[in-house]
Amino acid sequence: MTLPFIKQAQEGRAVWHVGALLNFKATGEETDGQFWMAEQISPPGYTSPLHTHTREDEIFVVLDGEMSVRVGEEHHKAVRGAVVFAPRGLPHQFQVEDPDTRFLLMGTPAGFENWFFETGEPAQGLVLPPPPKGPPDVGKLLGALERYGARMEGPPPGPGDDVPHTH
Repeated sequence: MTLPFIKQAQEGRAVWHVGALLNFKATGEETDGQFWMAEQISPPGYTSPLHTHTREDEIFVVLDGEMSVRVGEEHHKAVRGAVVFAPRGLPHQFQVEDPDTRFLLMGTPAGFENWFFETGEPAQGLVLPPPPKGPPDVGKLLGALERYGARMEGPPPGPGDDVPHTH
């Protein structure tokens, strides 16, 4: 049986991951594998590569700011209050548009959160990480991605690349 819990605003397991701060409010360990959830902040222009999950669905809830989101062939702007559902099997990608963007990211069932723990590092505070000293270890990120049932669908976006939007 899953036990109830509460995490206050500043509580959670915080991880710095490729330039973002993720503060995990729930993990599979805490939810008996039902879901994981993290609050994420990222600098403007931060983008995920186009990727597909085979084991879990993802949900984005925009708390503040604005994001561009692609799910399948659909491109959207997601503003405060928006909810985006990215079902497993459909490629998806997002890009942070505003400096004050903050969103919840949730996966169901749980398990993929461990990719962030494996390839990130414990955050030294609930702030964005310092600028990286070099490019991320793409081999490590991709190798771990495959173990968690996800795959990248193309090269990561480069500086200045935009996630197009149509809605």
